[in-house]
Amino acid sequence: MKEPAKEPAAETAPRRRQARGERRIAQLLTAAAGVFCRTGYAAASTNAIAREAGVSPGTLYQFFPNKEAIAVELGGHLLQRAHEAHGRAFLPENLDRPLPELLDAVLDPVIAFNCENPAFLALMHGSGIPGIAQEHDELHVGMLTRVEEVLRTCVTPAADGAPATEAELRHVATMVLGIVKVSLELILAGEGAERAAYIAELKTVLFRYLDPMITTPPPR
Repeated sequence: MKEPAKEPAAETAPRRRQARGERRIAQLLTAAAGVFCRTGYAAASTNAIAREAGVSPGTLYQFFPNKEAIAVELGGHLLQRAHEAHGRAFLPENLDRPLPELLDAVLDPVIAFNCENPAFLALMHGSGIPGIAQEHDELHVGMLTRVEEVLRTCVTPAADGAPATEAELRHVATMVLGIVKVSLELILAGEGAERAAYIAELKTVLFRYLDPMITTPPPR
């Protein structure tokens, strides 16, 4: 019986090189995230990123021509993860929850993503790279639209202080996002009990702001 032909060794070599290259790229992106987070994008350098990754600048330049290319690649990965986190936050079933549970369900994935990826805020707000800025603006608009949809479903129109028009609804949604954005900076600056305290304060602020406007549980 004829034995099956063995795969030529030459065919496996490119795959090994590709796998090594992917690992090296991941290593460089992790290093860049650390540098951008500590120094900001403007002050970061390819030499600092290479040093953080434990490789020579020449090795870095085999994969990325400059700092901007690294930031664009990292930004793309982070934006994809951000979209996934926001998808978990705004699941339709979350709208059936009372306000405290709704805030937990929406905020916890967003906060967890930012805590796990602290370079996201540093890169999105500090790089000034047109492509990254545009994609981040689109992410923000998507978040604003989702918050508006939640409020439109949950708000009691006759409640005191409730938004009565689409413009007022947009103002409330924008204020909610503004509160979250500022609070995230405090949350990321703290650790342990301090971080937990800021998370609890954020939820308290939003609860007191939104509770007079909405029904509990929200209507469906």
